[in-house]
Amino acid sequence: MRRWALVALLLGAALALGAAAGVVVVGRFSAGDLAGWEPKEFKGLTTYTLVSEDGRQVLRAVSQKSASALIKEIEADPAKTPMLAWSWKIEGVLPQGDGRSKAGDDFAARVYVVFPSFFFWNTRAINYVWANKLPVDSFWPNAFAGNNVMMLAVNSGDGQAGQWVSHRRDLAADFRRCFGEEPPAIGAIAVMTDSDNTGGRAVAYYGDITLEPR
Repeated sequence: MRRWALVALLLGAALALGAAAGVVVVGRFSAGDLAGWEPKEFKGLTTYTLVSEDGRQVLRAVSQKSASALIKEIEADPAKTPMLAWSWKIEGVLPQGDGRSKAGDDFAARVYVVFPSFFFWNTRAINYVWANKLPVDSFWPNAFAGNNVMMLAVNSGDGQAGQWVSHRRDLAADFRRCFGEEPPAIGAIAVMTDSDNTGGRAVAYYGDITLEPR
């Protein structure tokens, strides 16, 4: 069997195993797969590219006074796959960033989880961020969207800059904590690196993103 055929066979088996285990693969950057990811521009375009970093293929984001996201629409039930898993690395935080103000609402790395509603004004989102200064595990309303979008710091400061950090968050528990109720279905997940409000530069790397059973 040719080497490429063996690799394809092993990859297919791994994906089948993940599906059998109930894992929803949202971002498969390690396989060079950006299918289904679409840009969403807010102010200028952050550059998102697949690169080799630390021996693996990941998504690199570079923001120069820009704010745009990559978003992927999905359908997932947080009762079945409540655990959101991902890894990321940043080159550094934004010193002028202040997550509680519009002027400082910039982050080197974000992962959004969107919970849509038939009524647009009832759409909710959790925004996991690498905070600039605010403490880990703190949460607060988004400076632009108010209480419908809650920010939740899972890293903070430059202490782990340059290192890969992995997370596995209980979405259902985080939703109850942020909004005081059970989460509806998940409709989209996004990544975002932005620096438009502070006028700085931010660089981040994102590893694969999955939704998993508890």
